[in-house]
Amino acid sequence: MKYNNIAFIGFGLIGGSIARAIKKYRPISKIYAYTNNSLELSKGKSDGVIDVILEDIDTSLSECDIIFLCTPVELNEYYLEKIKPYIKKESIVTDVGSTKSSIHNLAKKLDMEEVFIGGHPMAGSEKTGYAASDALLLENAYYMITPSSKTPKEKLDVLTDIVAMIKAIPFVIDYQKHDNVVATVSHLPHILAAALVNLVKDNDYSDEVMKRVAAGGFKDITRIAAASPVMWEQICMVNSVPINKILRKYIDMLEDVYTHLSDKSSLYINDMFEKSGEYRNSFDSNSQGVIISKHDISVHIQDKPGAISVISAILAANSISIKNIGINHNREKGEGALNISFYDADSCEMAGKLLREYNYTVL
Repeated sequence: MKYNNIAFIGFGLIGGSIARAIKKYRPISKIYAYTNNSLELSKGKSDGVIDVILEDIDTSLSECDIIFLCTPVELNEYYLEKIKPYIKKESIVTDVGSTKSSIHNLAKKLDMEEVFIGGHPMAGSEKTGYAASDALLLENAYYMITPSSKTPKEKLDVLTDIVAMIKAIPFVIDYQKHDNVVATVSHLPHILAAALVNLVKDNDYSDEVMKRVAAGGFKDITRIAAASPVMWEQICMVNSVPINKILRKYIDMLEDVYTHLSDKSSLYINDMFEKSGEYRNSFDSNSQGVIISKHDISVHIQDKPGAISVISAILAANSISIKNIGINHNREKGEGALNISFYDADSCEMAGKLLREYNYTVL
């Protein structure tokens, strides 16, 4: 099956990154794009990523072999119904939303199960929009693919090949199972992070001492609480059933911890941390997960004039861009005094290796 003509409905961070990767690894592909943001379309065109700017959802889509729905979760469903009259029965329609059951149910209702295959690239960035897109964004990231019971094998193979071509890791999974998985490892952690931050906010002292010392580990585990409120409102509403199911189990687990802690059951607490540590250490560190990783290192430095400037000069001389740099005031996990953030994993790894060559202790 040929897939020369590929359309994108929505052209922000994820859509733009997929399109860039397709152009990078299969330059003969013809990219069509539609979005309400004309500036992103113009930039995509000038970058050579977009070949055809779509003015509307119309018969132009009948020329396309594959259509990626790359808008927010609820809008993807709107566009799935809107594009139905214009697509070929041989085409593939896929999306990039982080919940799958709702859109699969709509595809069934619209009699589009032989055309629609769900997708969820598990990568992202703290930045948004096409300007932040990158052809390497999805490299080594899991890309969940959720076929229906009526998906032709040929179409599933085509989408899987495209995902592999752009250097992501295809992961074929049942769409209901997918929603339970992401509810547990992505959606619930975001809720917990937001709740934990608000817990500190509501229980802090008038001098905000909790806020001042909330660095190090606390700041790391609650980083995702700063995610888009609008996006997470949509995700939680669409995937509320699986989220509530796992949230109930988590509440029960916390109640159990509360009871044993009240009973001074040191053995239970020790066992809890021992089991969690063993299981966490078994995670695959070579691939990206659902929650976006930070590209940080911490460096032990002596508090003296020019210490930070020396490190900055070393990195700049080797063309390594620093995203952010700051002092760790709370280092409960043994971090160094200086924390440095980078834009990508390669820069982070290179910086760590380079600073070690200069006899810095890097974590």
